Amino acid sequence: MVGFVEVWEEGSQRLKREEYDIRDALIQYCDMREEIKDLRKRIDKLQKDIDKLDIVSDSVKGTRRDGTIGNITITGFPYPEYDRKRLLLKVRKSNLESLEAELLELTNVVDDYINGITKSKTRSMFRLYYLDSLTWFKVADKMNAMYNVKDNRAFTADSCRMAHNRYLEKNIKSVRSRSPFL
Repeated sequence: MVGFVEVWEEGSQRLKREEYDIRDALIQYCDMREEIKDLRKRIDKLQKDIDKLDIVSDSVKGTRRDGTIGNITITGFPYPEYDRKRLLLKVRKSNLESLEAELLELTNVVDDYINGITKSKTRSMFRLYYLDSLTWFKVADKMNAMYNVKDNRAFTADSCRMAHNRYLEKNIKSVRSRSPFL
């Protein structure tokens, strides 16, 4: 299945349409969500490192102002390290903003695709797995709770995963057979 996203091109007034293969969009959506989580952790760690920076001191042997030789204590704030870390933090925050904007576009593509699924149970499985970020085990638990399934027809992690895979295989093949571009 092919999804479309409309976005404004930077610096112009015309709309640009980007085409996504839905399988690639689903994979990219999950990967980007994890990448954003990792980047947020890195930003938090860097911010904590910056907050920990304090006045440093060092002791050297040399001649004092009064002409005597001995240990001299030098104290100060590590401005080069502070500036370097602040710049890195600024760059990471900028990257995070651009990734979040791209994730929002992909979320719209994924959400539109999921809303286009005709079967309610399949649509629920996709929504739980992709939009709610649940594992297949948790998807099966939620599906059993949502549909009050008896034990002989209970959803399992494997049955949910296989229904997901079969749906994608069936729908990707049907789109590819109709479209010469896929």
